Amino acid sequence: MRVLNTLYVTSHRAKLSTRKGSLLVKDAETQTRVPMESLEAIVLLGNASVTPPALAECTKRGVGVTSLTRSGRIRYRVVAGGSGNVLLRMQQLEVYNRPEASDTIARNIVAGKIQNSRGLLSRWIWDAPSDDRQALDDYRNHLTGALQRLAGASTGDRIRGIEGDAARSYFRAVSIVMERSPFPFTARIRRPPRDPVNATLSFLYTLLTKEMAGALEAVGLDPQIGFLHRARPGRPSLALDLIEELRAPQIDRFAIRLLRRRELSPDAGFEYKPGGACYLSDDGRRQLLAKYEEYRNEVVEHRLLDRSLPRWSLPQIQATLLARHLRGDLDQYPPFLAAT
Repeated sequence: MRVLNTLYVTSHRAKLSTRKGSLLVKDAETQTRVPMESLEAIVLLGNASVTPPALAECTKRGVGVTSLTRSGRIRYRVVAGGSGNVLLRMQQLEVYNRPEASDTIARNIVAGKIQNSRGLLSRWIWDAPSDDRQALDDYRNHLTGALQRLAGASTGDRIRGIEGDAARSYFRAVSIVMERSPFPFTARIRRPPRDPVNATLSFLYTLLTKEMAGALEAVGLDPQIGFLHRARPGRPSLALDLIEELRAPQIDRFAIRLLRRRELSPDAGFEYKPGGACYLSDDGRRQLLAKYEEYRNEVVEHRLLDRSLPRWSLPQIQATLLARHLRGDLDQYPPFLAAT
Protein backbone atom coordinates (compact mmCIF):
# COMPACT_ATOMS: atom_id res chain seq x y z
CA MET A 1 0.00 0.00 0.00
CA ARG A 2 1.53 3.28 -1.09
CA VAL A 3 1.75 5.90 1.64
CA LEU A 4 0.08 9.12 0.51
CA ASN A 5 -0.14 12.39 2.40
CA THR A 6 -2.63 15.16 2.94
CA LEU A 7 -1.30 18.67 2.35
CA TYR A 8 -2.76 21.19 4.80
CA VAL A 9 -2.40 24.81 3.68
CA THR A 10 -2.84 26.89 6.84
CA SER A 11 -1.69 30.30 5.60
CA HIS A 12 -4.77 32.34 4.71
CA ARG A 13 -2.88 34.27 2.01
CA ALA A 14 -1.37 31.20 0.36
CA LYS A 15 -1.89 30.47 -3.32
CA LEU A 16 -1.34 27.10 -4.98
CA SER A 17 -0.08 26.81 -8.54
CA THR A 18 1.59 24.04 -10.51
CA ARG A 19 5.00 23.72 -12.15
CA LYS A 20 6.58 20.64 -13.75
CA GLY A 21 4.49 18.08 -11.90
CA SER A 22 4.79 19.78 -8.53
CA LEU A 23 2.62 22.14 -6.56
CA LEU A 24 3.98 25.53 -5.58
CA VAL A 25 2.58 26.92 -2.36
CA LYS A 26 3.29 30.64 -2.10
CA ASP A 27 2.44 33.19 0.52
CA ALA A 28 3.87 36.61 1.34
CA GLU A 29 7.05 35.19 2.86
CA THR A 30 7.71 31.65 1.65
CA GLN A 31 7.48 29.37 -1.38
CA THR A 32 7.31 25.59 -1.04
CA ARG A 33 7.40 22.92 -3.76
CA VAL A 34 5.40 19.72 -3.10
CA PRO A 35 5.65 16.68 -5.44
CA MET A 36 2.14 15.70 -6.53
CA GLU A 37 2.99 11.99 -6.66
CA SER A 38 3.02 11.93 -2.85
CA LEU A 39 -0.38 13.58 -2.39
CA GLU A 40 -3.75 12.04 -1.69
CA ALA A 41 -5.62 15.23 -0.80
CA ILE A 42 -5.24 18.96 -0.22
CA VAL A 43 -7.03 20.90 2.50
CA LEU A 44 -7.18 24.69 2.22
CA LEU A 45 -7.94 26.68 5.36
CA GLY A 46 -9.47 30.13 5.40
CA ASN A 47 -8.78 32.20 2.28
CA ALA A 48 -6.04 30.01 0.78
CA SER A 49 -6.68 29.59 -2.95
CA VAL A 50 -5.70 27.39 -5.89
CA THR A 51 -5.24 28.38 -9.54
CA PRO A 52 -7.42 26.76 -12.24
CA PRO A 53 -4.43 24.95 -13.86
CA ALA A 54 -3.40 23.54 -10.47
CA LEU A 55 -6.97 22.46 -9.78
CA ALA A 56 -7.15 20.76 -13.18
CA GLU A 57 -3.90 18.90 -12.48
CA CYS A 58 -5.20 17.78 -9.10
CA THR A 59 -8.40 16.34 -10.56
CA LYS A 60 -6.40 14.67 -13.34
CA ARG A 61 -4.25 12.91 -10.74
CA GLY A 62 -7.15 12.09 -8.42
CA VAL A 63 -6.04 14.49 -5.68
CA GLY A 64 -9.14 15.84 -3.92
CA VAL A 65 -9.15 19.52 -2.94
CA THR A 66 -11.21 20.67 0.03
CA SER A 67 -11.64 24.23 1.26
CA LEU A 68 -12.59 24.77 4.91
CA THR A 69 -13.69 27.92 6.65
CA ARG A 70 -11.60 29.08 9.60
CA SER A 71 -14.11 27.39 11.91
CA GLY A 72 -13.57 24.05 10.12
CA ARG A 73 -16.77 23.77 8.08
CA ILE A 74 -16.52 22.56 4.48
CA ARG A 75 -16.79 25.40 1.95
CA TYR A 76 -16.31 23.26 -1.16
CA ARG A 77 -14.77 20.00 -2.29
CA VAL A 78 -13.45 19.19 -5.77
CA VAL A 79 -12.79 15.65 -7.00
CA ALA A 80 -12.22 14.07 -10.40
CA GLY A 81 -15.33 13.92 -12.57
CA GLY A 82 -16.87 10.66 -13.73
CA SER A 83 -15.63 8.66 -10.74
CA GLY A 84 -17.61 5.76 -9.41
CA ASN A 85 -19.21 2.57 -10.58
CA VAL A 86 -22.74 3.23 -11.82
CA LEU A 87 -23.89 -0.34 -11.11
CA LEU A 88 -22.61 -0.14 -7.52
CA ARG A 89 -24.35 3.20 -7.03
CA MET A 90 -27.58 1.76 -8.40
CA GLN A 91 -27.29 -1.05 -5.85
CA GLN A 92 -26.59 1.51 -3.11
CA LEU A 93 -29.78 3.38 -4.04
CA GLU A 94 -31.76 0.14 -4.19
CA VAL A 95 -30.67 -0.79 -0.65
CA TYR A 96 -31.41 2.77 0.51
CA ASN A 97 -35.00 2.34 -0.69
CA ARG A 98 -35.46 -0.98 1.14
CA PRO A 99 -36.04 -0.10 4.83
CA GLU A 100 -35.10 -3.53 6.19
CA ALA A 101 -31.76 -3.64 4.35
CA SER A 102 -31.00 0.03 5.03
CA ASP A 103 -31.83 -0.29 8.73
CA THR A 104 -29.60 -3.36 9.07
CA ILE A 105 -26.60 -1.35 7.87
CA ALA A 106 -27.55 1.55 10.16
CA ARG A 107 -27.89 -0.84 13.12
CA ASN A 108 -24.42 -2.29 12.50
CA ILE A 109 -22.90 1.19 12.26
CA VAL A 110 -24.50 2.28 15.55
CA ALA A 111 -23.46 -0.99 17.22
CA GLY A 112 -19.86 -0.30 16.20
CA LYS A 113 -20.08 3.27 17.47
CA ILE A 114 -21.46 2.27 20.87
CA GLN A 115 -18.96 -0.56 21.31
CA ASN A 116 -16.05 1.73 20.48
CA SER A 117 -17.40 4.46 22.78
CA ARG A 118 -17.76 1.89 25.55
CA GLY A 119 -14.21 0.65 24.96
CA LEU A 120 -12.81 4.18 25.23
CA LEU A 121 -14.74 4.70 28.46
CA SER A 122 -13.12 1.53 29.82
CA ARG A 123 -9.69 3.02 29.08
CA TRP A 124 -10.62 6.22 30.89
CA ILE A 125 -12.01 4.32 33.88
CA TRP A 126 -8.71 2.47 34.22
CA ASP A 127 -6.80 5.76 34.47
CA ALA A 128 -9.42 7.79 36.34
CA PRO A 129 -9.14 8.98 39.96
CA SER A 130 -11.10 6.74 42.32
CA ASP A 131 -13.71 9.48 42.89
CA ASP A 132 -14.69 9.42 39.20
CA ARG A 133 -14.75 5.71 38.53
CA GLN A 134 -18.27 4.94 39.75
CA ALA A 135 -19.89 7.68 37.65
CA LEU A 136 -17.90 6.65 34.57
CA ASP A 137 -18.81 3.02 35.15
CA ASP A 138 -22.50 3.98 35.35
CA TYR A 139 -22.24 5.62 31.92
CA ARG A 140 -20.42 2.58 30.56
CA ASN A 141 -23.25 0.37 31.85
CA HIS A 142 -25.74 2.68 30.14
CA LEU A 143 -23.93 2.09 26.84
CA THR A 144 -24.11 -1.66 27.48
CA GLY A 145 -27.87 -1.31 27.91
CA ALA A 146 -28.08 0.72 24.70
CA LEU A 147 -26.36 -2.11 22.81
CA GLN A 148 -28.91 -4.57 24.18
CA ARG A 149 -31.82 -2.35 23.14
CA LEU A 150 -30.27 -1.85 19.72
CA ALA A 151 -30.47 -5.57 18.97
CA GLY A 152 -34.26 -5.37 19.06
CA ALA A 153 -34.61 -2.04 17.23
CA SER A 154 -36.68 -2.68 14.11
CA THR A 155 -37.02 0.79 12.59
CA GLY A 156 -34.60 3.50 11.52
CA ASP A 157 -36.16 6.02 13.91
CA ARG A 158 -35.69 3.61 16.83
CA ILE A 159 -32.06 3.00 15.85
CA ARG A 160 -31.39 6.73 15.64
CA GLY A 161 -33.09 7.27 19.00
CA ILE A 162 -30.86 4.71 20.70
CA GLU A 163 -27.79 6.23 19.03
CA GLY A 164 -28.70 9.71 20.28
CA ASP A 165 -29.33 8.47 23.83
CA ALA A 166 -26.01 6.60 23.90
CA ALA A 167 -24.17 9.67 22.56
CA ARG A 168 -25.58 11.86 25.34
CA SER A 169 -24.38 9.41 27.99
CA TYR A 170 -20.99 9.15 26.37
CA PHE A 171 -20.46 12.91 26.30
CA ARG A 172 -21.58 13.20 29.92
CA ALA A 173 -18.72 10.82 30.67
CA VAL A 174 -16.38 13.04 28.63
CA SER A 175 -17.35 15.97 30.85
CA ILE A 176 -16.16 14.00 33.88
CA VAL A 177 -12.92 13.05 32.16
CA MET A 178 -12.22 16.72 31.37
CA GLU A 179 -13.07 18.09 34.85
CA ARG A 180 -9.45 18.18 36.01
CA SER A 181 -8.09 19.56 32.75
CA PRO A 182 -7.70 23.23 31.76
CA PHE A 183 -10.53 22.70 29.23
CA PRO A 184 -13.91 22.35 30.98
CA PHE A 185 -16.62 20.61 28.96
CA THR A 186 -20.31 20.24 29.77
CA ALA A 187 -22.04 19.01 26.59
CA ARG A 188 -21.52 18.43 22.88
CA ILE A 189 -22.41 21.72 21.16
CA ARG A 190 -21.73 21.92 17.42
CA ARG A 191 -23.03 25.11 15.83
CA PRO A 192 -21.26 27.07 16.94
CA PRO A 193 -18.87 25.30 19.34
CA ARG A 194 -18.74 27.11 22.68
CA ASP A 195 -15.54 25.79 24.23
CA PRO A 196 -12.13 24.42 23.18
CA VAL A 197 -13.19 20.77 23.47
CA ASN A 198 -16.15 21.26 21.12
CA ALA A 199 -14.05 23.41 18.78
CA THR A 200 -11.36 20.71 18.55
CA LEU A 201 -13.84 17.86 18.06
CA SER A 202 -15.81 19.73 15.39
CA PHE A 203 -12.69 20.59 13.43
CA LEU A 204 -11.37 17.03 13.53
CA TYR A 205 -14.77 15.50 12.70
CA THR A 206 -14.84 17.70 9.59
CA LEU A 207 -11.43 16.42 8.53
CA LEU A 208 -12.52 12.82 9.08
CA THR A 209 -15.72 13.42 7.08
CA LYS A 210 -13.61 14.77 4.23
CA GLU A 211 -11.37 11.69 4.36
CA MET A 212 -14.36 9.35 4.41
CA ALA A 213 -16.10 11.10 1.51
CA GLY A 214 -12.94 10.71 -0.57
CA ALA A 215 -12.67 7.03 0.34
CA LEU A 216 -16.30 6.38 -0.63
CA GLU A 217 -15.88 8.08 -3.98
CA ALA A 218 -12.68 6.10 -4.58
CA VAL A 219 -14.53 2.78 -4.25
CA GLY A 220 -17.46 3.95 -6.39
CA LEU A 221 -20.07 4.87 -3.76
CA ASP A 222 -22.09 8.07 -3.52
CA PRO A 223 -21.20 9.89 -0.25
CA GLN A 224 -24.63 11.59 -0.18
CA ILE A 225 -26.78 8.43 -0.02
CA GLY A 226 -26.62 7.26 3.58
CA PHE A 227 -28.45 4.70 5.69
CA LEU A 228 -28.24 6.04 9.25
CA HIS A 229 -28.23 9.67 8.10
CA ARG A 230 -30.93 9.86 5.45
CA ALA A 231 -30.31 11.75 2.23
CA ARG A 232 -30.50 15.53 2.42
CA PRO A 233 -29.35 18.01 -0.26
CA GLY A 234 -25.75 19.04 0.22
CA ARG A 235 -25.07 16.62 3.09
CA PRO A 236 -22.51 13.78 2.74
CA SER A 237 -24.85 11.41 4.57
CA LEU A 238 -22.95 8.18 3.90
CA ALA A 239 -19.65 9.75 4.96
CA LEU A 240 -21.36 10.89 8.18
CA ASP A 241 -22.64 7.32 8.63
CA LEU A 242 -19.23 5.69 8.47
CA ILE A 243 -17.40 8.19 10.64
CA GLU A 244 -19.75 7.32 13.52
CA GLU A 245 -17.90 4.11 14.32
CA LEU A 246 -14.53 5.92 13.97
CA ARG A 247 -15.30 8.93 16.16
CA ALA A 248 -14.24 7.46 19.52
CA PRO A 249 -11.14 5.47 18.46
CA GLN A 250 -9.97 7.80 15.69
CA ILE A 251 -10.82 11.33 16.89
CA ASP A 252 -12.04 11.47 20.49
CA ARG A 253 -9.18 9.46 21.92
CA PHE A 254 -6.67 11.72 20.16
CA ALA A 255 -8.41 15.01 20.97
CA ILE A 256 -9.05 14.29 24.66
CA ARG A 257 -5.49 13.05 25.16
CA LEU A 258 -4.09 16.13 23.44
CA LEU A 259 -6.14 18.56 25.53
CA ARG A 260 -5.60 16.79 28.84
CA ARG A 261 -1.85 16.90 28.25
CA ARG A 262 -2.05 20.64 27.53
CA GLU A 263 -0.49 20.19 24.09
CA LEU A 264 -2.77 22.97 22.87
CA SER A 265 -2.59 26.24 24.80
CA PRO A 266 -5.84 27.42 26.46
CA ASP A 267 -4.78 31.00 25.65
CA ALA A 268 -2.97 30.90 22.29
CA GLY A 269 -4.69 27.85 20.79
CA PHE A 270 -8.23 29.22 20.67
CA GLU A 271 -10.11 32.42 20.00
CA TYR A 272 -13.53 33.51 21.20
CA LYS A 273 -16.05 35.44 19.14
CA PRO A 274 -18.83 37.82 20.21
CA GLY A 275 -21.82 35.73 21.19
CA GLY A 276 -19.73 32.97 22.79
CA ALA A 277 -18.47 30.95 19.82
CA CYS A 278 -15.05 29.34 20.25
CA TYR A 279 -12.74 28.33 17.38
CA LEU A 280 -9.18 27.18 16.95
CA SER A 281 -6.77 30.05 16.35
CA ASP A 282 -4.32 30.03 13.44
CA ASP A 283 -1.56 28.79 15.76
CA GLY A 284 -3.91 26.24 17.31
CA ARG A 285 -4.84 24.81 13.91
CA ARG A 286 -1.20 24.52 12.87
CA GLN A 287 -0.27 22.71 16.08
CA LEU A 288 -3.31 20.45 15.89
CA LEU A 289 -2.77 19.48 12.25
CA ALA A 290 0.90 18.63 12.83
CA LYS A 291 -0.01 16.33 15.71
CA TYR A 292 -2.99 14.87 13.86
CA GLU A 293 -0.79 13.83 10.94
CA GLU A 294 1.57 12.06 13.35
CA TYR A 295 -1.41 10.33 14.94
CA ARG A 296 -2.83 9.21 11.58
CA ASN A 297 0.45 7.41 10.87
CA GLU A 298 0.20 5.35 14.06
CA VAL A 299 -0.52 1.66 13.61
CA VAL A 300 -3.85 0.24 14.78
CA GLU A 301 -5.17 -3.33 14.87
CA HIS A 302 -8.05 -4.11 12.48
CA ARG A 303 -9.75 -7.02 14.19
CA LEU A 304 -11.74 -8.24 11.18
CA LEU A 305 -8.72 -8.27 8.87
CA ASP A 306 -6.42 -9.46 11.67
CA ARG A 307 -3.78 -6.98 10.53
CA SER A 308 -1.98 -3.94 11.89
CA LEU A 309 -2.60 -0.93 9.66
CA PRO A 310 -1.96 2.83 9.79
CA ARG A 311 -4.88 4.85 11.09
CA TRP A 312 -5.13 6.85 7.86
CA SER A 313 -6.16 3.69 5.99
CA LEU A 314 -9.32 3.04 8.06
CA PRO A 315 -11.73 5.17 5.96
CA GLN A 316 -10.62 3.41 2.77
CA ILE A 317 -10.93 -0.02 4.38
CA GLN A 318 -14.42 0.58 5.77
CA ALA A 319 -15.60 2.09 2.48
CA THR A 320 -14.33 -1.02 0.70
CA LEU A 321 -16.09 -3.34 3.15
CA LEU A 322 -19.37 -1.47 2.64
CA ALA A 323 -18.98 -1.70 -1.15
CA ARG A 324 -18.38 -5.43 -0.86
CA HIS A 325 -21.52 -5.83 1.23
CA LEU A 326 -23.62 -3.88 -1.27
CA ARG A 327 -22.25 -6.04 -4.10
CA GLY A 328 -23.28 -9.17 -2.18
CA ASP A 329 -19.77 -10.37 -1.29
CA LEU A 330 -20.44 -9.95 2.46
CA ASP A 331 -23.70 -10.86 4.21
CA GLN A 332 -23.39 -7.92 6.63
CA TYR A 333 -21.52 -4.65 6.77
CA PRO A 334 -18.83 -5.13 9.48
CA PRO A 335 -18.12 -1.89 11.38
CA PHE A 336 -14.63 -1.11 12.63
CA LEU A 337 -14.18 -2.30 16.21
CA ALA A 338 -11.17 -0.92 18.06
CA ALA A 339 -9.00 -3.37 19.97
CA THR A 340 -9.65 -3.18 23.71
